[in-house]
Amino acid sequence: MFIVVGERINTSRKKVQEAVANKDIQYIKDDVTRQQAAGAHYIDVNAGARIGHEKEDMEWLLKIIQETVTIPLCLDSPDPEILEMAYGMVKDRPMINSISLEKERYEAMAPFLKGKDCNVVALCMDDTGMPKNFEDVIERAKRLVKGLEDIAIDRESIFIDPLIQPISVDTSKGIMAIDSVSGIMKELPGVHTICGLSNISYGLPQRKIINRTFLSLLMYAGLDAAIIDPLDDKIMAALKTTEMLMGNDDYCVKYLKGVRAGQIVF
Repeated sequence: MFIVVGERINTSRKKVQEAVANKDIQYIKDDVTRQQAAGAHYIDVNAGARIGHEKEDMEWLLKIIQETVTIPLCLDSPDPEILEMAYGMVKDRPMINSISLEKERYEAMAPFLKGKDCNVVALCMDDTGMPKNFEDVIERAKRLVKGLEDIAIDRESIFIDPLIQPISVDTSKGIMAIDSVSGIMKELPGVHTICGLSNISYGLPQRKIINRTFLSLLMYAGLDAAIIDPLDDKIMAALKTTEMLMGNDDYCVKYLKGVRAGQIVF
């Protein structure tokens, strides 16, 4: 099953920030209800944009969201103290977003993650910056998996993000990401791969068609999770159609259901 992490509840988005600042419960409830109905498996919750208010905003959001939807949450913060508070509030096994190989971040996050029952997003970033090639990604992915296994996080709970980079800057970045996903899934059996798609189209027109096409290519390479907007009908249609074409939809049931529901249209 391809895992969709709904990205919309992020206070860097103007409407979400306004809703949080104004304690607009109905706006948040409506949004997460729609995300779940559209097929999200997790709701990502990021409350970091209002400087000095992250703890209270995260606490408020978690309370409202868990009263509203039945799917688990992806707790999104670089601050272990915020994550510790949030972990204590969640009803269902969460996803934690994220750890990386950057020394300061790794040393802060690893003690928090040790002993936790959760999925973990692990970014292929270290103190030298973004990976420059496929080999960088694979080497970093291996270090991340070893480090997380050393603190008792099993492979099935690890979601490696190879870090998508803009193709407008370097036209090799698309194939680099595709090869990276394929390589991670082959060389580290049992792990998952995840990414946000939008960086690939940065700086180019008609970004949504680029993102949709790229998602299909990554899925064929082995990508099994993505942080996306589940209310984007066309990207969800591309996801369902790709799953069918890859043989992951017995008798095309999910595809046909999507067509009948008006979720897959030309």
